[in-house]
Amino acid sequence: MSAPLSRHEAAAGVHSVHRFVFSVPDLDEARRFYLAFGLDVRQEGERLDLYAAGHRHRWASIHTREAGKRLEYLSLGIYEQDVPAMRERIARLGIAADPHPLSDGQGLWLRNPDGTALQLLASPKVSPDEQSRPTPEPRRQPGQGAAPCRSQARQVRPRRLSHVLFFSPDVLRMVRFCEEVLGMRLSDRSGDVVAFLHGVHGSDHHLVAFAKSSHAGLHHSSWDVGSIDEVGRGSEQMRMAGYPDGWGVGRHVLGSNYFYYAQDPWGSYAEYSFDIDFVPADIQWRSADHPPEDSLYVWGPSVPPEFFINYEQAEA
Repeated sequence: MSAPLSRHEAAAGVHSVHRFVFSVPDLDEARRFYLAFGLDVRQEGERLDLYAAGHRHRWASIHTREAGKRLEYLSLGIYEQDVPAMRERIARLGIAADPHPLSDGQGLWLRNPDGTALQLLASPKVSPDEQSRPTPEPRRQPGQGAAPCRSQARQVRPRRLSHVLFFSPDVLRMVRFCEEVLGMRLSDRSGDVVAFLHGVHGSDHHLVAFAKSSHAGLHHSSWDVGSIDEVGRGSEQMRMAGYPDGWGVGRHVLGSNYFYYAQDPWGSYAEYSFDIDFVPADIQWRSADHPPEDSLYVWGPSVPPEFFINYEQAEA
């Protein structure tokens, strides 16, 4: 079997965020939130699985626990050809770990410097191979308005997972780990406060990102939609569903995407994202260290004071 066209032959590294897994105290509330957000929520035994419209991949799993929300583990996709190199790298560094008890036990397991369990799984690439394309809009007829009636606006349904951002007590340490162990590359950062990394085999501007906090945790998952209008409609969709807290609509500097973040009942966020930058496998992205005023957004409402609060309990 030939290697995929997007595979960077000179590098062994992560090609996709395969799945993120977390726990919350109330699965019914999680179901309500993600259904309102526009995802396909499926019950599988004692967990919920999240799917996107028109995509059969399972992007996330949610389990239940009594003591608040907790990031359980992150599953990352690698090519079958890269398994030996990644296994040797993990063994040489002495960072192998047992499979997470909520997982299927497959793949290679390790822990990152913040203590989060990681699964490296030989799996098909589910990150994009090109810039996401806008959803085609009906052609505007002369003499007719383009906007739909509010009562006829369709539910916004994300097309795929774009990236996940995590809290970390040491952002630059996590950058080094992602580069040296996971084979990812730095896209951009702002000092030691926030950093964004992409996959060497072609991906959005960031597959994973890290923001500084006292301890590890899940900050937000970001979901691709087809237009800035869908970002705006998504924000209204969440307010009407009873989730009024969030940030946006606005446009980021790093990644360039238009955004709206809806806050979930446990203090994390789900982001509607449109038109994020793309880094092809054959392009060397010129990363930079940006000043704080150029690191977050070009335009939009002021950042809510609670946006970077880590509500997740620190692990002992």
